[in-house]
Order: sequence, then C-alpha cells, then structure tokens
Amino acid sequence: MADLSPTDPAPVERILAAIRAIPPGQVAGYGHVARRAGLPGRARMVARVLRENSDANLPWHRVLRSDGRIAFPPGSKGFREQSQRLRAEGVDVRAGRVRIAESVPDLDGDLDAALWRPR
Repeated sequence: MADLSPTDPAPVERILAAIRAIPPGQVAGYGHVARRAGLPGRARMVARVLRENSDANLPWHRVLRSDGRIAFPPGSKGFREQSQRLRAEGVDVRAGRVRIAESVPDLDGDLDAALWRPR
C-alpha cells in the first residue's frame, strides 16, 4: 500500500490540486477535498496539508468543516481572515458558517459542478 503520510508528495500534490480547483465564490469540506484528491476518508490529512502550507496563493479559505463552519476558533485572526476572504468572493458567511447543501444533485453528470455546489 502506498504511503499516505503528509510527507508523501503524491497525495499532498493531489490535495493541493483539489483545493486549487475550488472556484472563487464556492466552498468545499475537508472530506470533499479528500475525495476529490482520490483519498476518501482522509479529511484530517487535508487539514494537516493546509496547516503546513506555505503557498500564499492557495485558496485555503474555501475549505470548511463538513457542516459549513470555519475551523478556526471564533474571533481568532484566522477566523476573521477566512470570513473576510470568503465574503470578498461573495460567499454568505453568517456566525462563522456557510450554508452547504446536504445533498448534491448529479447536475447532468458534471462532477465538478456537483462537487463544488454552484450558487
């Protein structure tokens, strides 16, 4: 079995690519990013990759908890920055939460459209 540690470059690059693919104004949960990267069940790995990220251009702010909440503690610098970045992209953030649909329609087989839940 392949090494799926956060130091293995292949899964890390797939996770980063999945994050970069989230369109502006859209969000995805850690688990969604993991599945999109071909790593189902690896939401915590996505969180570790984001925590260790040094790429200032990575749209990390588009990744949320599965219930739509920002993972940073309310009122923290990270919480405020993520809220501001999302709002700047037109995302409705209320009390640190973004509404994420519970079920995602197939949308005529367009995986990207279904995964990133267009508004």
